[in-house]
Amino acid sequence: MSSKRLLLACLAVFVLCLADGAAARKPARDSGDPRPDTVGTYDYYVMALSWSPTFCQTRGEDEDDQCGEKGYGFILHGLWPQYEKGGGPERCETRDSGPDRGTVAQTLAFMPSRRLINHEWRKHGACTGLGAEKYFQTADRAFAALHVPPELKAPRQDLQMNGDELRTALKRANPQLGDDMMSLHCSKGQLVEVRVCLDKDTRLRSCGKRMRNACPASRPFEIPAVR
Repeated sequence: MSSKRLLLACLAVFVLCLADGAAARKPARDSGDPRPDTVGTYDYYVMALSWSPTFCQTRGEDEDDQCGEKGYGFILHGLWPQYEKGGGPERCETRDSGPDRGTVAQTLAFMPSRRLINHEWRKHGACTGLGAEKYFQTADRAFAALHVPPELKAPRQDLQMNGDELRTALKRANPQLGDDMMSLHCSKGQLVEVRVCLDKDTRLRSCGKRMRNACPASRPFEIPAVR
């Protein structure tokens, strides 16, 4: 073998050794991690209900249709596909062009922000494999199935509640709703969001792992009035 060929052979062996070493150093995927993000591959939904007055206080009055003259209480933040082990698929590739004008117009009734509708489709809806129209029809059905307690439909004065009281009110309005089917989320002493777990037929079910509460159970927090 000529010296040139010998040199090339040594270089090839060296490169292969580097590649093997890099593969050995790459950590293996944790067997407890959720499954890879695949369209249509998920176990259940989390329906996130945003308390609109809190959002509008922090984001300003110019946020699309949501913070205009018509005051909203709970609005649908999103319907998120989830894994039992926690988390869920996001930003999946799809050939669906997204919600058309008719779908957006219908969805504004319970998700009153065009910006939010398009964001939720790109981030979560595309991963369901349902197509935009069916996804938002499913979201509409899910939102309509959960009954809002009378005291939270359109309060004209700020309310004070703690986590236990809010859970009790939600369960009173929805007798099949259990503590393990929802989580409450607060920030800076105010209610931000209620999240409820649903099966693929939008029926109430227990939540999977990594669902955390972020509202105090016994210390009061504020629920800003609808304005």
